[in-house]
Amino acid sequence: MSRADIAGVGVRVRRSWSLGLFAGEFTVTLRRWRTLALLAVLAAVPVLVGIAVKVESDGGPGGGSAGGDGGAGPAFMAQVTNNGLFLVFTALAATLPFFLPMAVGVVAGDAIAGEASAGTLRYLLVAPAGRTRLLLAKYVTTVAFCLLATLVVAVSALAVGALLFPLGDLTTISGTRITFGEGLARALLIALVVAASLLGVAALGLFVSTLTTSGIAAMATTVGLLTTVQIVDQIPQLHAIQPYLFPHYWLSFADLMREPVYWDDLQKNLGLQALYVAVFGSAAWARFTTKDITS
Repeated sequence: MSRADIAGVGVRVRRSWSLGLFAGEFTVTLRRWRTLALLAVLAAVPVLVGIAVKVESDGGPGGGSAGGDGGAGPAFMAQVTNNGLFLVFTALAATLPFFLPMAVGVVAGDAIAGEASAGTLRYLLVAPAGRTRLLLAKYVTTVAFCLLATLVVAVSALAVGALLFPLGDLTTISGTRITFGEGLARALLIALVVAASLLGVAALGLFVSTLTTSGIAAMATTVGLLTTVQIVDQIPQLHAIQPYLFPHYWLSFADLMREPVYWDDLQKNLGLQALYVAVFGSAAWARFTTKDITS
């Protein structure tokens, strides 16, 4: 066997180990009761929103149009009664400010600190994974959870919308008509954008997780930082720094429902998330690779 063959075998083994490490981490994450509880809560939000809109439209004051009070409630709510697909957009708009990032913050905050508090981190590092590869597997697992959590909300909303409301062609924010198939494709694209909007929170939570050996402290700190940043983003006097806060452009996904699509804020959102991933991902790597692991 030549040196090239030996090197190729080594690359395949390392790749197989990396995939196995990620698969194992993701499986362990999904088996935790709090992860299942978080996903159940996320799936329940569209159900509650759909039922509330249905009750309001059937027998509430003014009787036929939820959200006809001048735009109160999450975006797109006024159109839900006319087309159940709008419940997907409404549910994502309702969960993105708090429920989705909180769930991601809990998973990310527990990634390293949870292993340390359980006494399993040292044993993970004994395996030939290495600190960098383990940290990367933890982050990829959190990213996969971002996508899964977003899809849980979207699929739940689509199912509830189809059960409670009619489906069909829909009207964009710009007033143009698109087919149901195109609307479904845009709903999928919006779900992907929402998942990508959570990457900054995932990197921040992972960094916090490397700072402590208490999983509860890491999760609480991550959620606390998330809440604080969102409050700062709503204070008019701090408008100068708000464009640099990771949640500032979260609701820009609504621009995907325009014709033509407005890309400016969407690009700013994705660029900002990439910046947070680079900064806090690097900080997490620098901290974790030099951290003294005692448990």
